[in-house]
Amino acid sequence: MAHLIETMAYAGDTPWHNLGQQLPPTRPLEVWAQKAGMDWTICQAPVHYMSERTGGIQALKAFEEQKVLYRSDTKAALSVVSSRYQVVQPQEVLEFYRDLTEVSGYEMETAGVLKAGRKFWALARTGQHSALKGSDMVQGYLLLATSCDGSLATTVTPTTVRVVCHNTLTMAIDGASGNAIRVPHSTTFDAEAIKRQLGIAVSHWDSFMYRMKALSERKVKTKEALEYFGQVLNGKAVSAEPRPEPAVVPHERAAKRLQALYEGQGRGAELAAAKGTAWGLLNAVTEYVDHERRARSREYRLDSAWFGQGAVLKQRALDLALELTS
Repeated sequence: MAHLIETMAYAGDTPWHNLGQQLPPTRPLEVWAQKAGMDWTICQAPVHYMSERTGGIQALKAFEEQKVLYRSDTKAALSVVSSRYQVVQPQEVLEFYRDLTEVSGYEMETAGVLKAGRKFWALARTGQHSALKGSDMVQGYLLLATSCDGSLATTVTPTTVRVVCHNTLTMAIDGASGNAIRVPHSTTFDAEAIKRQLGIAVSHWDSFMYRMKALSERKVKTKEALEYFGQVLNGKAVSAEPRPEPAVVPHERAAKRLQALYEGQGRGAELAAAKGTAWGLLNAVTEYVDHERRARSREYRLDSAWFGQGAVLKQRALDLALELTS
């Protein structure tokens, strides 16, 4: 089975998904482009088709409303898109971080290519960090990802990593979760405009951590934990009462695993900020999605945790956890 990740690079410690080749710290973006497999461009050509004329003679005709996108290095086709589709190049994703790393103190952490070039991303550490109850450290990151097949808008996402277990979580700003800035491929990606908009979001780190502190101070009863995991997984509570057979609760196995992670089996579950709290509930879900949820490979799990159903599950977990403190 072909891997989703074409190539990938990382700096510092091995990332939570255990994928890629290591780079020394503070390498130039040109080195990142090479090692992360992002040193190629997306080319485009009109869509052509064969038509049959009288007498069986075929002619090649163009369909102007669509175009083929393909890699400059391998010439492999990536997708067929509308003629109005605005392409974002792999180099543009890395170039987005140039002034952030050279002037603003950001540090590149990972970059790579998914699905043979159809999706690619870069992740940088912002330098922001805070601790809950002294030792439960959370660090700030900025994720930029895009696609060339319409599966993902160009998306800039302030995100966090809980150091003790490397769980990832999209930041919640001003009481609202899902703070990603999305640029559809029907419009041009303006990096400088995004950075101006992003400056407002990143400045809300203290507000975000205030809400995470509120989660760490919100004590949770066993029944509440069961209801929370049930709602996260399938939108309704998992009952703690005995039930007649052969009734089956959807996602029951996952709910039991989440409960076990929350009650002590999760990394960092015994820390004061997480034990018996809403912060612990949230981190049980993020650990399950990032490290344990069933997937065909680590590559598929990464894709899901950042961009797919895993990301949706973590978003729902964050929304429900914040509701517990309202």
